[in-house]
Amino acid sequence: MWPDKLQCAVCFTFDFDAETPWIEDNPDNINRPGVLSMARYGSQIAIPLILDLLERHKIKSTFFIPGKVAEDYPHAIEAISAAGHELAAHGYTHTPPRELSEDQEEDQLTRTKKILEAFGPKIEGYRAPLWDISKNTLPLLQKHDFRYSSNLMDDIRPYLHHRTEMIELPVQFLLDDWSLYGLGPGNMEQKISTNSNVREIWEAEFRGIHELGGSFVLGMHPQVIGRPSRLKMLDEFISFVKSHENTWIATCSDVAKQARDTLI
Repeated sequence: MWPDKLQCAVCFTFDFDAETPWIEDNPDNINRPGVLSMARYGSQIAIPLILDLLERHKIKSTFFIPGKVAEDYPHAIEAISAAGHELAAHGYTHTPPRELSEDQEEDQLTRTKKILEAFGPKIEGYRAPLWDISKNTLPLLQKHDFRYSSNLMDDIRPYLHHRTEMIELPVQFLLDDWSLYGLGPGNMEQKISTNSNVREIWEAEFRGIHELGGSFVLGMHPQVIGRPSRLKMLDEFISFVKSHENTWIATCSDVAKQARDTLI
């Protein structure tokens, strides 16, 4: 499936949610500056640090962004796009499609696509908030000329959705930083994983996917991964991935295109 006899594809992706998940979880949080300060850290401090890290490694990433975040933080989106990273849709707010009517879901999808395309190239990818798609999601993505989805956990390789030209780039909770680090309001009992524990989990899963010739899609959130110690761990993990021969690090759109060319 991979170009030039490469063994494995790797996508380092970021869900730049800012305040949207906290407000979606509890609208009263809009009046809780302490809660929202974690989200502001992601937009004000973590994004520049992440962009510096990616530049040092000379790799391109995909940032999944809610339309509301792009409206609230245009300078951050401009910086991401100017650095050559891919922008992709992540809802307008952080409302999972399952909780929306078909018309509401379509409105959020098209509104976000239009907002993000003002910052750069055509938007091709979509990741639902909480990965919680509806029965309408795939038809709407096709209708509005999206090329790939990254929401399901049923494979370790990209695949073609039945009777469509829509590529799925599978994800997994093992490879999501919020699942491992995500202590916060509404989830105060979760133990915060150590960086060594997270790195051990990610390295083991990468080794397995690399051996099987799959795709490794790492999902991160600036407000979570963007703490100094965690960025140090991510720096070391990227170096670990790069040390493996025949590994292709690419944006989601590039991986989806390669998969489509192979599968169609």
